[in-house]
Amino acid sequence: MSSYSHFLTGLIAAPHTPMKPDGSINLETVAKQAALLEKSGVQGAFICGSTGESHSLTTPERMKMAEAWKRAVARSNVKLIVHAGHNSLEDARLMAQHAASIGADAVAIMAPCYYKPSNAADLVDFCAPIAAAAPALPFYFYDIPALTGVHVPMVDFLRHASPRIPNLAGLKFTTTDLMSLQQCLEAEDGRFNILFGVDEMLLAALALGVPGAVGSTYNYSAQLYNKVIAAFHRGDLSTARALQLKSVKLVEILCQYGVLASGKCLMSLVGIDCGPVRSPVRNLTDEQKRKLFAQVQSLGIFEQPVESVAA
Repeated sequence: MSSYSHFLTGLIAAPHTPMKPDGSINLETVAKQAALLEKSGVQGAFICGSTGESHSLTTPERMKMAEAWKRAVARSNVKLIVHAGHNSLEDARLMAQHAASIGADAVAIMAPCYYKPSNAADLVDFCAPIAAAAPALPFYFYDIPALTGVHVPMVDFLRHASPRIPNLAGLKFTTTDLMSLQQCLEAEDGRFNILFGVDEMLLAALALGVPGAVGSTYNYSAQLYNKVIAAFHRGDLSTARALQLKSVKLVEILCQYGVLASGKCLMSLVGIDCGPVRSPVRNLTDEQKRKLFAQVQSLGIFEQPVESVAA
């Protein structure tokens, strides 16, 4: 049985889907986003997930975005993970096939969030044909129960999925249940690639042995988290905790204004305009943006915008 335990490591950003003022997708901005990720030491891009507003995009838009990202990372070391989750099984299969056809490095899906699977067996029944649509790609399940409303223990999912999904690589684990996280890390002698998805708790997950993490704040503050990782690995826990606390304060600020809309606004602080969010998410007012920028910049986590990227 093949092991994917170290297929994806380090920081993997969950990029915003850039949009024009009229709300249409802005494919031209993707190259700037990809260049910034590479310059910031980010190892991968997990596109069209929650931060990427996947459920607010059409299937053709998501495929166009995947193609733009593939072009943008083609000559870099940034790996491309395409989120193909959808309430429609056939749309998800179509996007998984498309991800394979363009040469993505991996495919992922979250659980359907309208008609919800109630147990691991039902969830695997939904995932298996999607994974089979891209059999050559590593397949990840994206567990984010706070948004999908699907509360299936991930260690049970891995146990049921392992014999059914030959290309099962691991999980994007976006919950704060550290007991479950450790169980998943140890499942089947640690063969699965478990990626942690709660940015403000990265240090705790590192202590449990995660090899990598997927998050939205890595788009614009990757330097902060790379310093957390470096401090942890050299055994400087005092520094690691102090740096992680900056992440906690950052997320506290984002929550005041709405994490998705405020995070998208913050991209302008690193020189990239990702445009508005789509309804029903509400865009920030000019006054809210002013307050947001002032609060975040007071944390001292941003370096100067990358002029060559922003140009």
